[in-house]
Amino acid sequence: MNADTGRGPRPVNTATGRSSGPADAGPGPVRDRRPGQDRRPGQDRRPGQDRRPGQDPAGGGARPRLLVLRALGLGDLLAGVPALRALRRAHPGHELVLATPAELAPVVAATGAVDRLLPASAPGRAVPRTLDWTGPPPDVAVDLHGNGPPSHRLLARLRPLKLLAFAHPETPEVDGPPWYAEEHERDRWCRLLRAYGIDADSADLRLPRPGTPSPAPGAAVLHPGAGAPSRCWPVERFAAVAGALRARGHRVVVTGGADEGDLVARLAKLARLPDTDVFGGGLPLDRLSALVAEAGVVVSGDTGIAHLAVAHATPSVTLFGPVPPSRWGPPDHPRHRALWHPGPDGDPHGQATDPALLRIGTGDVLAALDAPGVLEEAP
Repeated sequence: MNADTGRGPRPVNTATGRSSGPADAGPGPVRDRRPGQDRRPGQDRRPGQDRRPGQDPAGGGARPRLLVLRALGLGDLLAGVPALRALRRAHPGHELVLATPAELAPVVAATGAVDRLLPASAPGRAVPRTLDWTGPPPDVAVDLHGNGPPSHRLLARLRPLKLLAFAHPETPEVDGPPWYAEEHERDRWCRLLRAYGIDADSADLRLPRPGTPSPAPGAAVLHPGAGAPSRCWPVERFAAVAGALRARGHRVVVTGGADEGDLVARLAKLARLPDTDVFGGGLPLDRLSALVAEAGVVVSGDTGIAHLAVAHATPSVTLFGPVPPSRWGPPDHPRHRALWHPGPDGDPHGQATDPALLRIGTGDVLAALDAPGVLEEAP
């Protein structure tokens, strides 16, 4: 899903959680150039000024900085982990700054690739208007947000010495590889980096186990919500799956986002779940990660928690509708089952459940749960 179609809080250190620095967004988009290549006045530096990458204009020897833009959601961040780690390996001496929503800080820290989180977001997966960047321009800026041109221009306004991004006809100054709409999200960003000579492994997805204890170790986690109604499987079918699993002796818990309290409550009522097994209203991300990491299985639509299950090697059954698993699905492994009935693409941000998703029945989900390597028998 293409993410391209204000001034936020200050940057957060992923190790300390502290914020720092005022904003300093420079003017004017520029053409991508190699460090040291001559530039026209008003682009990266004043005429005649000679700044080496990573050197403070005042004459100091500041650490070079690499800025990555991926100001999207949880699933988007997790799909970008292989690219982030590739950038970390390719630039071990740089401070790697990730522009992404502040609430994702626990997962950002768990990647082991990011030095500092720069809070950035916009409604509806749009490109933020500005970035709260401080100090000299980035030595390297990387667009992992979309295919431009808004994300290209946002980064170009900071006057980076080098900009890595996909090509777009409206930003001809970006000399990047072509964008392929049908490509898997993880593979896409790794291919971008390889085009710039950076080796990247799309299978480098795993996150360490959280230090936070799970509120329901071993439970089957059902997550009925998603980023849009088109990706939400009917709640009555989730309830039928919950009932079947409980009849087999499995503990079933239900989770939901901050704005999905009513949906979670309805599922809990239909499935007759006790209050102790209902986690509506949006668990803090560290607790949600712990719940998923220690779960017996995760059943959900195409949304962030499915990617979290992949990151923690937790068995999962993911239901796809408007977008096929070839673009957002889990890796090919017996513990991960992607259910999808082939058909024309739908609207991943639509307001009604996608017809392809409706073709997935309760029996399909229970059969996937019974597949080898997915859900162990209840004790």
